[in-house]
Amino acid sequence: MSEATRRILVVEDDLSILAGLSMNLRFEGYEVLQAQDGRTGLQRALDDAPDLMVLDLMLPELNGYEVLKELRQRGRDTPVVVLSAKGMETDKILGLNLGADDYVVKPFGLQELLARIKAVLRRRYPTQGGAPPVTFGDVRVDMNARTVVRGGTPVELTAQEFKLLAHFLTHPERTFTREELLSGAWGYHYEGSARTVDNFMRQLRIKFEPNPEEPRHFVTVRGLGYRFEK
Repeated sequence: MSEATRRILVVEDDLSILAGLSMNLRFEGYEVLQAQDGRTGLQRALDDAPDLMVLDLMLPELNGYEVLKELRQRGRDTPVVVLSAKGMETDKILGLNLGADDYVVKPFGLQELLARIKAVLRRRYPTQGGAPPVTFGDVRVDMNARTVVRGGTPVELTAQEFKLLAHFLTHPERTFTREELLSGAWGYHYEGSARTVDNFMRQLRIKFEPNPEEPRHFVTVRGLGYRFEK
């Protein structure tokens, strides 16, 4: 997955900062998610699995320290860049000890913040921009160029089909429930029927399986969900 497709969650209660930072992140090519209080921010981080979170400390509902602590206690290693008007060394140490990847003091320079975000993403995802193609059967997937070829012939995928395919390719041999696929592959909390996944799985099988009725790669795990096998 290229840097331009990374999803960043901005948790900030100051609307001017939230709007300005979100606009500039989108200009840089990122997908932006937003929250204006700590409780919503934590839930979005858990549900949407962003690639990075920009987290203000002074938030309503839950403060940034509490969000960061709860996120780490739940086993999520989402990279976090903390924003804070608190510039004391003890505040920085607390944030870093709780699991923050970087700490930026307000008021901050926009270009510096963007550079720090990119640096954290490079450290956390060192293969981004240069990940080798993924192959299975006669299929070759270039995650950077977002192209798929089967038997030498390009395969057309919708954006949602590619997201689901990429999610499986980056988590081989792991069984996902339908709800987990909706959250992880689509990147939002889906409120409708999880059976939507079944329709997309059918399309992936038609496009990639030698025999869609007896899948080798996109297999059903009875009573649980689906798994990708090379």
